[in-house]
Amino acid sequence: MASKNSYSLYTATMIVVANMVGTGVFTSLAYQAAGIPSGFAIIILWVIGGIAALAGALSYAEIGALFPRSGGEYHYLSKIYHPSIGFMSGWISATVGFAAPVALAAIALGNYTGFVVLPLIPESWTLSCMNLTGLSVPDLNSLFIKMVAAGVIILISIVHSLSISGGSRFQNVFTTIKLLMIVAIIIGGLVAGNSGDFNFMPTNESWKAIISPGFAISFFFVSLAYSGWNASAYIASEIENPKRNLPRSLFLGTAIVTLLYVSINFVFMYVTPKAQMMTADGPVNEIAAVAAQNIFGQAGGQLMSGIIAVLLISTISSMVLAGPRVTHSMGEDYSILKRLSKKNKAGIPALAIWIQAMISLIFIFTATFKQVITYVSFTLSVFTFLTVMGIFIMRIRDPKAERSFKVWGYPITPAIFLLISIWLLYYGFTTAWKESLAGLGTALIGLIVYLIDKAVRKPNPLS
Repeated sequence: MASKNSYSLYTATMIVVANMVGTGVFTSLAYQAAGIPSGFAIIILWVIGGIAALAGALSYAEIGALFPRSGGEYHYLSKIYHPSIGFMSGWISATVGFAAPVALAAIALGNYTGFVVLPLIPESWTLSCMNLTGLSVPDLNSLFIKMVAAGVIILISIVHSLSISGGSRFQNVFTTIKLLMIVAIIIGGLVAGNSGDFNFMPTNESWKAIISPGFAISFFFVSLAYSGWNASAYIASEIENPKRNLPRSLFLGTAIVTLLYVSINFVFMYVTPKAQMMTADGPVNEIAAVAAQNIFGQAGGQLMSGIIAVLLISTISSMVLAGPRVTHSMGEDYSILKRLSKKNKAGIPALAIWIQAMISLIFIFTATFKQVITYVSFTLSVFTFLTVMGIFIMRIRDPKAERSFKVWGYPITPAIFLLISIWLLYYGFTTAWKESLAGLGTALIGLIVYLIDKAVRKPNPLS
């Protein structure tokens, strides 16, 4: 068992699972169905996403075992390339990589909560709120969703600021419940029978869909859903026996999620007609709620929506736990961020947790769902690409280094991840160049901060 100040293999694996299983799998299928007409092609899309995530996880396992310190890409890229590259990566993780997905998961939680709660609010209350605020019903609903999202982020930040052992138990319980409920949805869908109209057999049309631009664009949503496969790398220093348990947690967590993702998306399409995935305003975000209604009926669907809202807590929790470890590690290394290195009496980087929470709140009240998805996907892909490329660099630079884990299938496994990443980056930039440039601009701001820190620390030759 891990000590009360470290995370066990089970907790580390649950952190990976919880980071991955969140917004994407419960919200993105309708967007894919809008651009891809074939159920077979959509399943292949999720399989490719799983292969990419597993290749990435195995690659990170080697790098993480070689450099077993908290911080993820920030630490790895500093060691492999140059501290400035690592700093930019850490800056992205601190400002976008975790804060934005936390906001997305919280918004999804707010949506599912609204799906259950808003129909129960008396019309007289709604009219009173409209008269008091001057807001329309859609605006009031949007405000409710944002307030729920903000409240959840604040409450979970408090939990993880108080105790490592308490936060660990909180994470394990909610993630275990989440896995059990996903399995229940899968079994329930298969038992309920086929009421969807997707074709799961390979046809000429489905193969054409796989090589279409719509397939590549949909990979943004799949990439977001699978993001988090590297989560335990951010807390490596706090994992019991990290050289052994870090690789195991990365692989086990990613493999579990890949199996669940392919299965649950099949079930969603198996029980849901295409027409139910679209509204006059576009694709349905709460696709899991629609599928749950088809499986369990109207009342069961509403209950399931509430359960899904609760389960998204573990996703937010895992990112609130992991993300601040990056800013904490940066604070240990750079004087300009020194205050972020401080821990409270429980040994927790509480200040870093609350800074991340504040950034997440800004995303909630200013950013749109799709903009944040493309912003996060592109910028994180740049640095995960560089990290996996680092395997080849370190094998050449230091072939005799002690490696407690070597990536299976080298060099094919990391090459698969790199090729898929190039594909994602190309379409990310060509289809969402504004958001992509915004991400790169954020990285350049990090470089400026790095240079300022270097200038401040450099002795004055005239003194």
